[in-house]
Amino acid sequence: MEKPFRKILVIKMRFHGDMLLTTPVISTLKQNYPDADIDLLLYQDTIPILSENPEINALYGISNKRVGVLEKIKNAFSLIGTLRANRYDLVINLTDQWIVAFIVRCLGARMKISQDFANRQSAFWKKSFTHLVPYSGEHVVERTLSALQPLGLQRYVTETTMSYLPEHREKMRQQLRQLGVTRQYVVIQPTARQPFKCWDNDKFSRVIDALESRGYQVVLTSGPSAEDLACVDDIARGCKSRPVTGLAGKTRFPELAALIDRAALFIGVDSAPGHIAAAVKTPVICLFGATDHVFWRPWTDDIIQFWAGDYQPMPKRHERDRSKKYLSVIPAEDVIAATEKMLPQAAQVIDMGAPQ
Repeated sequence: MEKPFRKILVIKMRFHGDMLLTTPVISTLKQNYPDADIDLLLYQDTIPILSENPEINALYGISNKRVGVLEKIKNAFSLIGTLRANRYDLVINLTDQWIVAFIVRCLGARMKISQDFANRQSAFWKKSFTHLVPYSGEHVVERTLSALQPLGLQRYVTETTMSYLPEHREKMRQQLRQLGVTRQYVVIQPTARQPFKCWDNDKFSRVIDALESRGYQVVLTSGPSAEDLACVDDIARGCKSRPVTGLAGKTRFPELAALIDRAALFIGVDSAPGHIAAAVKTPVICLFGATDHVFWRPWTDDIIQFWAGDYQPMPKRHERDRSKKYLSVIPAEDVIAATEKMLPQAAQVIDMGAPQ
């Protein structure tokens, strides 16, 4: 009988939302190999979104693609020494960066599995792994889980996980109280890394006014960049009753998860916070433009999803204008109607005075 795996390395180098959508692989491995240490190799920038996940033994950050080639190679060599010392017996690769093949060749694992990427068909890449697994599944969660097929597992975990600590929940409770939140609230994250994923600010303002008219308070969140904060401010200035903006750009991912977890509803575009909402089981309204709304949708059934392609044809990926707001064709009235379906008619008063 083959020995069970005791040291496992999962490799995934993508953006924050992608990392959260990888957690079913981590959970499935942990359920099937409960005594194993499961480590993750990822971009340094994305470590915070998984920093509190109790199923992960260690997170190893590699320099992001914005770093020059020489710096990336230097960083990789430094990591290789650390990873070799861990003596992994199983490696699961879920990413197609060229440097992965070199890193994996330096590790002595008895089993090295990779998804079979169409853009990585060189002999050097293929011979770096013991198993190459074809894709299967319509959603990214299903596709990443399909990489585990060579293990012959009987039990799979299909839910995503977003972890945070009690102190994150308490910090958010105190800050909401200080900001005057006394009723059920809705979290809206209107920003994304690229303009083609964004909706019109005035339409967000109209949705906020509709929510406020029913007694719901709205908390606007965003990243810390000047562009994100300007977007939040513009939306707030367009509202009849100003929403809560004091947390915009100021929450780390675990804190954001705690904030969204207590929300009555999350509304956002195609970005990581929507996946956080799905993971903490908060109802989601999500707006998609010229991206794959099936493959990348938040992984939950408690969702109303809008796709700009239902209103007019969307361009293929190579034809996208990344400065165009494709979501502009989605009417504010449709999103307001969705909030009326997902929320009770009137908001309830909540107690922010004591921990829950």
